[in-house]
Amino acid sequence: MISVKEQEAISQLMEFFKDWDNSGKVTRCRILNNFITSNQGRTALELEEEFSQGGSLFLARITTWLRLSYMFGTCLKEILQSISIFLSSTGSSRYKVEFVEVGGILTLLEILGLNQISDQNKTEALKILQILGRSGRTYKELICESYGVRSVAECLAKSKLEETQEQARVLLELLAHGNPKYQTQVYKGLIALLACDSPKAQHLTLQTLRTVQGIVQTAHPSITEPLLAVLQSMHLEVQNEALQLIWELMNTDVRPALLKGLVSLLKPSQREKTKSRPQILDDPTAPQISEPLPTFIQQAASAKAIGMLARESPQLCEDLINLSVIHHLLYAMGNTEHTDSQRQASLTLEYFVSSFPAVEEDVRTAIGEKLFRMLMENAELLYMKLDRVHIDILISNQANVPRVKEESRH
Repeated sequence: MISVKEQEAISQLMEFFKDWDNSGKVTRCRILNNFITSNQGRTALELEEEFSQGGSLFLARITTWLRLSYMFGTCLKEILQSISIFLSSTGSSRYKVEFVEVGGILTLLEILGLNQISDQNKTEALKILQILGRSGRTYKELICESYGVRSVAECLAKSKLEETQEQARVLLELLAHGNPKYQTQVYKGLIALLACDSPKAQHLTLQTLRTVQGIVQTAHPSITEPLLAVLQSMHLEVQNEALQLIWELMNTDVRPALLKGLVSLLKPSQREKTKSRPQILDDPTAPQISEPLPTFIQQAASAKAIGMLARESPQLCEDLINLSVIHHLLYAMGNTEHTDSQRQASLTLEYFVSSFPAVEEDVRTAIGEKLFRMLMENAELLYMKLDRVHIDILISNQANVPRVKEESRH
């Protein structure tokens, strides 16, 4: 038999629901703000006591309002934060099931794709998806089955708010862990993100790729081209992450393609130079600017990457030499349009010359004794001492080091 106290509590709850059902957005926002202030950190049991065992009924009302109003952004922050309190509470399994059963995951993912919704509200949606993702493999699979990887990746690429981008990155990494059915989908989604326009998104994507690469272990061939393209970035933090990932991929099946790609980038074709040239640079009325072309930034980064790989592994040295890296480094040293290409190529070439007698002999023959001495005396500043004759020698060099073995090192 229900006690008088319980009857009063139920009566109060019904009155509360009546007020909610009959109220407009201003009153409902006030109710939600009061709920958020009073119930942060509460357990599911405490929430049920607060609502006289009717917590699920209130969650259902909030979720219904979310589905009806999210496209208009009405009290969206308060709605999402209130749902988060329910789903993050200890012992909230029941709430999560109820939220998912009424299409909660789909609604959250739709929120991520709407241009009219603020990044702040998308951040709240991402946090709820993280709560669900941390609840087990079943929820991760549900998110992925709802095209969640694509939605979250697009949100990361398009968002202007760093907090939103970071929360999207966290969710993508979460979806890769303990989710064998969809971890490859997450991995490929991250690879696709490398081509986005946002340097911050590229940086976060590269960080996440390094983690996810360790999960999937086998590298997908499609990673090679977009990863090398990232080397065109003018942002050092992006380039550094790309270089780290390139190094980590040396133990995978894409190693030959990456090495071949890095060497080829040292000698961009005329077509690549033209393709990368901003049209404004061809306007005779435009002021002259010295900003390097993306292909030249990529060239310098490639020379730097080759130097890093060579110093870390004798086997990689051998592989690179056998790909005619010496000829390509000499060519890059002759790029008078981008001094960093010259500098990075000179430093890397100096290492090869110092490490392999065969390289030393071939370089000395290819560029002559005088230019060779200049290289070995001060490779870092060599570009400042080159004249037109030196440049012509470097660009037209015929260096062709015979195949080498590790035992032929100095």
